[in-house]
Amino acid sequence: MPPRSFERPQRKGPAGALRGLAGMGLLAGVLVALLVLPVACTVGVGARDSAHWFQEEPQDLDLRPSAQRSKILAADGSTIATFYYQNRVEVRLDQIAPIARRAVLAIEDSRFYQHGALDSQGTLRALLSNLNSGEVTQGGSGITQQYVKNLLLEQADTKAEQQQALALTPARKIRELRYAVAVEKRFPKDEILRRYLNIAYFGDGAYGIEAASRRYFSKSAAKLTLAEAATLAGVTRNPQAYNPRLHPGAARQRRDTVLNRMVELDWLPADEARRAAADQVKLKITETPNGCTVSKAPFFCDYVQREILTNPVFGKTAKERERLLKRGGLTIRTTLDPQTQQAAQRAVDRHVPPKNSAGKAAAEVLVEPGTGEIKGMVVDRKLGPDSERGKTWINFAADASHGSSIGMQAGSTFKAFTLAAALEEGMPFGTRLMAPVRFIPTGYRNCDGDPVNATTPLRNSADGEGGRSFSLVTGTHHSVNTFFLALQREVGLCDTVEMAEKLGMRQANGKPLQQYPSFTLGFNTVSPLRMAAAYAAFGARGKYCKPIALTSVTHSSGKKLKVPRADCEQVMDKGAADAVNHVMKGVLTSGTARGMGIGRPAAGKTGTVDNFSAAWFAGYTPDLAAAVWVGDPRGGYKYPMTSLCMDGRCYGSVFGATIPAPIWRDSMIGALAGREAGSFHRPPSRYFSRGSGEDLVTLPDVRGLKLSAAIARLRSAGFRVNVGGGVESEYPKGTVADMSPAPGARTEPGTYVTLYPSDGRPEPDPTEPPDDDPEDPFPDLPFPDGPRLPD
Repeated sequence: MPPRSFERPQRKGPAGALRGLAGMGLLAGVLVALLVLPVACTVGVGARDSAHWFQEEPQDLDLRPSAQRSKILAADGSTIATFYYQNRVEVRLDQIAPIARRAVLAIEDSRFYQHGALDSQGTLRALLSNLNSGEVTQGGSGITQQYVKNLLLEQADTKAEQQQALALTPARKIRELRYAVAVEKRFPKDEILRRYLNIAYFGDGAYGIEAASRRYFSKSAAKLTLAEAATLAGVTRNPQAYNPRLHPGAARQRRDTVLNRMVELDWLPADEARRAAADQVKLKITETPNGCTVSKAPFFCDYVQREILTNPVFGKTAKERERLLKRGGLTIRTTLDPQTQQAAQRAVDRHVPPKNSAGKAAAEVLVEPGTGEIKGMVVDRKLGPDSERGKTWINFAADASHGSSIGMQAGSTFKAFTLAAALEEGMPFGTRLMAPVRFIPTGYRNCDGDPVNATTPLRNSADGEGGRSFSLVTGTHHSVNTFFLALQREVGLCDTVEMAEKLGMRQANGKPLQQYPSFTLGFNTVSPLRMAAAYAAFGARGKYCKPIALTSVTHSSGKKLKVPRADCEQVMDKGAADAVNHVMKGVLTSGTARGMGIGRPAAGKTGTVDNFSAAWFAGYTPDLAAAVWVGDPRGGYKYPMTSLCMDGRCYGSVFGATIPAPIWRDSMIGALAGREAGSFHRPPSRYFSRGSGEDLVTLPDVRGLKLSAAIARLRSAGFRVNVGGGVESEYPKGTVADMSPAPGARTEPGTYVTLYPSDGRPEPDPTEPPDDDPEDPFPDLPFPDGPRLPD
């Protein structure tokens, strides 16, 4: 490496310098005129009008801000993902260290503040070199021309436009000069410099000095040191060759060239330059992720991206929307709750590992009741090519419009809509219907009034229930297929369909739900997102909100863009919704998902699809709702979940309570940890007009037990307990002396039982005669043949 010198060179005298400048300026002007006029004429502009044409502002001059990266933020402000066409962070000029500005000017255009759009000295030097070589081999562009060149390149959408922006031709040079004249007329010098420093390419995918400073040195451009500033200033001439990460030696030489130039210009003392040049180029690389594949919430990120790219709110055409996302510098604030997202991802991955041996998949969405805000969205795989194990581009949690999923059959989770329709029509809990072993689906009409009957009998699921009557409560707890087919016929197929539609349900392909007798058994293919939003409406006492992921979108200009709204609407009677919650709470305590409680009021419904092709669980509290799907992306009927063994753990046949419910339980416990528990409202008394709907059970006899033990036993049997006043009794004091209803009575779980504790035996009253009768002539005499009676 040649020795570096930071001594100032000998300068010409003032007169000589002026004569040189004047001569070079005159020659440059002549050469530029010779260059401009022929090119102008070839594009249809006469020589007489060429000067006027050159000074006019081009009609196609587009000076919109440079492409900036967009970022997606969680509800707490943490970054979920960044998107960019070019990795750029726009900054003001005062946010760039003064030493960095001087370094760039020194090496690129030291006379920037003295000349106009054209630097005659630089242009002359380049023209002479090009004339000598017979081709364009050297540029003499100043900062303004370089800004224009970068601007045209950035705005090039096609390969042809990119080639035109980079072509080494006189025509391109004239175009740049003409644009540069217009830019100099429109903006002051400081603004032009700011724009250049924000658009220039610094290698390694970093556009603009702020992104470059963060990339190479992990700091803002405002904090650059002299050595760092000189390093970056040297990169722009050839970002590949002088990339300090790839070519540290060349980058150091170029840095020292910048330092030397600053000394020549009297912009930097020589001793400072020596100290800055004494060290190696010290880098602290920071990666700037691009897109959803590297996000901590990849499928939620993908959902948000598709929301921007598909919603006309963000642009009339797909091209406009993509430009907005990747170039608009958007700040996209979302509804995602990191605690909920993390809990759900852990739960899904724990129960269905991403690279599991059985090839199964799982997805879950969590929605806040009353707002529609999506708090979590997870898939058990990474976002990426399906050809790689443990990855998929398909978002199984969302509809086709937001994730390419065609949806999955919902199974018995749809029974909740039939239950809701029945309760909305006023059916009390004690309404009982016969649930035959086989059910022939006749007597149904769709919403057009057309009969939609079938001759093939439908059966109960693998639990084998049927052949007896059930109430709304017990039929739901046991998820009896033929009971719900009978209930759906009772309330009307159309009423059930309309209830599901009011709660936001549609097929995952966006089409309306299909209407056939097996509707209540969940043959429609839907997404976990819609299912979670529907069940959230139950938790919100019948208020349905469209699921939303965005809370605000702000353009880099500061302009707020419209975002889709939840449009919350009361679609069910509050009392009916309370009744739904009352019934479905029992699914977790005495129904198909018993044992899956989460330590706070909760309700839900299992779903097992025909032939164990998929399994679901949808559940909720007043604060959070979630829907979980588990199945096989290759096709559930081809790869059913029977005799399932996965990563050494075997399940046999998978029901909704086998894997989906534990995922839901673990997710909800983690998501709601540290948060106050909400409670459901008691349903109106009219729903109890035929009793609670529970099956009758025998009331156990707890007389003689200590009061605490008696209460525990009754509660474990499903009864509620009141304690009445104490009574005199032969039972020991403090134990139960009596109860109402009487022991052995056949009654419903949930019935109140009143216990009366014993006060012990009564004390004898001294005013009362003794128990022995003094008139008795034979008190307690031991007659061997019995008492002898008087004659």
